[in-house]
Amino acid sequence: MKIRRKEVRNVKVLVACEESQRVCTAFREIGHEAYSCDVQECSGGHPEWHIQGDVLPYIDGNCIVTTMDGSAHRIDGTWDLLIAHPPCTYLSNAGARHLWKGHVLNQERYAKGLDAKNFFLKFLNANCPKICVENPVPSRVYELPKYTQIIQPYEYGHPYSKRTCLWLKNLPPLQPTDIVEPVGTWCPSGSYSHKHGSQHKGLFTKDRAKNRSKTFLGIAQAMAQQWGSTGNGGAVGRRSYQGAVGGLHDM
Repeated sequence: MKIRRKEVRNVKVLVACEESQRVCTAFREIGHEAYSCDVQECSGGHPEWHIQGDVLPYIDGNCIVTTMDGSAHRIDGTWDLLIAHPPCTYLSNAGARHLWKGHVLNQERYAKGLDAKNFFLKFLNANCPKICVENPVPSRVYELPKYTQIIQPYEYGHPYSKRTCLWLKNLPPLQPTDIVEPVGTWCPSGSYSHKHGSQHKGLFTKDRAKNRSKTFLGIAQAMAQQWGSTGNGGAVGRRSYQGAVGGLHDM
């Protein structure tokens, strides 16, 4: 019996709030038209794929984007897939302790959190058939919609714990590809970093927040492999990401 293989065409992907280009590059490596966008310059080494500036004018598609190399690219219709990593500073449960000063609500921080929530919802409600919005576990104060799933780096070949929530629209849950034993928490916040051992030396730097926000390579590759399709299911199949990663450069 002849087995007919599912045809996969080039997918147009916008990866919002991503300067590292981890996710963008993972989609590019398997032939898709992916662009990263961030207010910062890209650190992933591909300015020809990076849009520097405000991402909101581009999230609904039907636009012309200019990448850092000066090239213009026309996007006809909507993006096939939008993946967003909006800032979590004011929304995360870990930062909720800063909302209160002596049992009094910090109005300035609360207002910044409301602005962050509105920014977050712009992506979740964008005119795009398939959407993933990524953030840490959110504070209940801001009443964000319920997330679809929680993933961990150690489910994708990286021996660290870092709970990450995914809000998905018309996408299947991301499946683990290489489950390994976690050795500790990735770039723990300053409030409890003293609880972690010597294996974390070098992670507690002035760039901790930036390092903590980068997408792990195994997760980026899983997104590209499983969601890099325009079929109804949204997944092209699974490819195991082999090799536990032990250092910052291999993240």
